[in-house]
Amino acid sequence: MEYRFVDCRWALDDPGLGLRVYREAHIPGAAFLDVERDLAAPAGAAGRHPLPSLEQFSAAASRAGIGPETFVVAYGSLGGAERLWWLLRHFGHGDCAVLDLDAWHGPLVGGEEQIEPAVFEARERDDDTISRDELAQRREQLVVVDARLEPRWRGEPNPVDRVPGRVPGAVNAPWNTLSVESTQGLPAGDVVAYCGSGITACVVLHRLQLAGRTGRLYPGSWSEWEQHPELPVERSEA
Repeated sequence: MEYRFVDCRWALDDPGLGLRVYREAHIPGAAFLDVERDLAAPAGAAGRHPLPSLEQFSAAASRAGIGPETFVVAYGSLGGAERLWWLLRHFGHGDCAVLDLDAWHGPLVGGEEQIEPAVFEARERDDDTISRDELAQRREQLVVVDARLEPRWRGEPNPVDRVPGRVPGAVNAPWNTLSVESTQGLPAGDVVAYCGSGITACVVLHRLQLAGRTGRLYPGSWSEWEQHPELPVERSEA
């Protein structure tokens, strides 16, 4: 088995940031995958960051040197590493882990890497996501977890959400403070995680996995839900 570091840093308000910081300094030998172009399909009716197709993800993973015998170590920002971790598992590749770059005490290098392409063998799962319709019908029977920061979960006006609010009944577990230990505070039951567009919700699912629990991703997340005025919206009173 070989190891492959993959840099998944990105910023919602600066599409070019990830590649810039990768070129400035990255873990030696690391490949770079772009959250917007490699780990998501184009924005539209399915939300701001829909899941990539099997073909799109397979091409990106192959270009990053991820083959059937590759153990992937992803690092990033704003849930990028956890998005790759989740997508790899979604497409049948379970040999992956997430690294906090601040915990890396080895060298960093700049520039580009000459990554030898591999052949990624995708086997897409059908049991780790939930559709908008199923969530709307069954939300009262599920543990719905909103990974956005508390002001957005409360429904306060903000520059990201066109319609402020949350899925009714959703509990808040902000992605940026969530630890493996804090997932123990989530209610028992079948977990569905969502966020603004399906990226930081993967942080919730990663931490749950480390804690021995599983959950499903609502890929469209709030950026899909808010497009449907027939769906209920809940807000907290000021």
